[in-house]
Amino acid sequence: MSRFPLPPAVSFSPALLTTLREGYTRQGLLRDIGSGITVGIVALPLAMAFAIASGTTPDRGIFTAIVAGFLISALGGSRFQIGGPTGAFVVIVSSVIARHGYEGLVVATLLAGFFLILMGIFRFGKLLQFIPYPVTTGFTAGIAVFICSSQLKDFFGLSMDQVPSAFLDRVVACGLALPTFSSPALTTALVTLLAMIMVRKYVPRVPAHIVGIVCGSLLAWILGMEVETVGSRFGGIPADLPHFNPPADFMTIVGDVLPEALTIAVLAGVESLLSAVVADGMTGERHDSSTELIAQGIANIGSVLFGGIPATGAIARTATNIRAGGRTPVAGMVHALTLTLFIVCCAPLASHIPLPSLAAVMVVVAWDMSEFQRFCRLFHAPKSDSLVLVITFLLTVCVDLTVAVQVGVVLAAMLFMRRMSELSSVQLVSPGDEDKSAARPRIGDARVVCYEIDGPFFFGMARRFVEVMHFTRDTPDVLVLRMRRVPSIDATAIESLESVIKNVRDKGMQVLFTGVNASVRASLKKMGTEELIGAENIFDHFEQAMAVLRQHPPENSSSCHEAHTLSKLPAH
Repeated sequence: MSRFPLPPAVSFSPALLTTLREGYTRQGLLRDIGSGITVGIVALPLAMAFAIASGTTPDRGIFTAIVAGFLISALGGSRFQIGGPTGAFVVIVSSVIARHGYEGLVVATLLAGFFLILMGIFRFGKLLQFIPYPVTTGFTAGIAVFICSSQLKDFFGLSMDQVPSAFLDRVVACGLALPTFSSPALTTALVTLLAMIMVRKYVPRVPAHIVGIVCGSLLAWILGMEVETVGSRFGGIPADLPHFNPPADFMTIVGDVLPEALTIAVLAGVESLLSAVVADGMTGERHDSSTELIAQGIANIGSVLFGGIPATGAIARTATNIRAGGRTPVAGMVHALTLTLFIVCCAPLASHIPLPSLAAVMVVVAWDMSEFQRFCRLFHAPKSDSLVLVITFLLTVCVDLTVAVQVGVVLAAMLFMRRMSELSSVQLVSPGDEDKSAARPRIGDARVVCYEIDGPFFFGMARRFVEVMHFTRDTPDVLVLRMRRVPSIDATAIESLESVIKNVRDKGMQVLFTGVNASVRASLKKMGTEELIGAENIFDHFEQAMAVLRQHPPENSSSCHEAHTLSKLPAH
């Protein structure tokens, strides 16, 4: 009786529990508290900036860093991961909000969280690592360009009633509004930008964007410049803590946001695992990818249920945590508590932050995301990789991130399959010299033709195999298929194999298989192909098949199947 395959055992082992079991000292606690406070200070303006760039209010960014940041650290599979809103989500979040409102974003993120939990349960962490590098580079660079375009209005202080959501329309609208730029806004943005560049160059251990925002804010305050601030546009940051707020209309929206939910899940998974890998490289530790994905799913669900936006592991903040001395997930939890204390005690201060300063911060974030040198370097890669890069980049910028990721992955997969089919081959070889083409030798009165299949035998080369095996004249008596270099076979290839076997047997030919490995033979047996071939016609070694042919040459005068099958041999 057949059995349905059971799902794999769930691997969920939070790094926090592992750390506590190993022993947690007072010195370690003090070090984690210091690192957590540092990262919390660094995360504050970034959380607001990412939320504003995504088309929502700054408090939602802070709520995300608090709720999701705490859950990712408490439940995640990495000791060092710092979670929160990131630039990777700006395009998709702004798109979902523009189409479906914040309620639609909540539903999409809830679905994405559920998908992430399933990815972790079924151990899809390793599969996400197979998304091609040109695809990730293309959509990351596209996101960077999109972020820059979204900051033009605040950076230059343009007078615009409404900023278009589409990239090209936004650039054109900002260009037309350029004569309305504000000198105070542009000056504040440039001072913030210059301060960040100088800090990065001369004192890289100091958080550059904190220094930049302080310089920009002080300049605007001292000179009394009239620039738009967080308070003047959004009414400040509320001093209330995040509160539970589930979506009121889940079922009517869920179908509309399903594609965006999948994109959010994939982005969150890729970004979080990439951040964990970077942390592993900096510390020599290893993360648990399944646990990390489950934690990311729970964190995203918690984030939007408490007024936040999608979250994932943040590479820059994770690296800051490590450099500041954080060694356990407690540092990430302290980072979330630091932001909570800020809301309770110091929310009015955030109201005075100039929006041009936050725009300058986002421009630097976008530049870092673009990885410009790596982007340009891919133009020296094979043309197919360059094509995937450009198409993914353009679709991200001009169409939609969801479409870009889907098209990029499908295109890369198609190009990969083409390359694999080019690597696989079917060649006529000589039984006496396996590396050279040869004519058809005779064994007794029978003519034998030998073909070797080299490489994975899959649907990419199935058609070519059928074409090569199409004997129209000078038909041999025996066809030998050498498969010692076939590591795997798929259903399409098996179907083609069966078609060839039936065709050549109708022509009175005998078919022998040699060198079939255990995995391929198991597939043939499960599909019923071994019964069609006949177990007596499958040999472990080519020489064994030739020896049997010499002892039992086929009767080439007959065309029936029975006249061209070998007698039953002992197990070999």
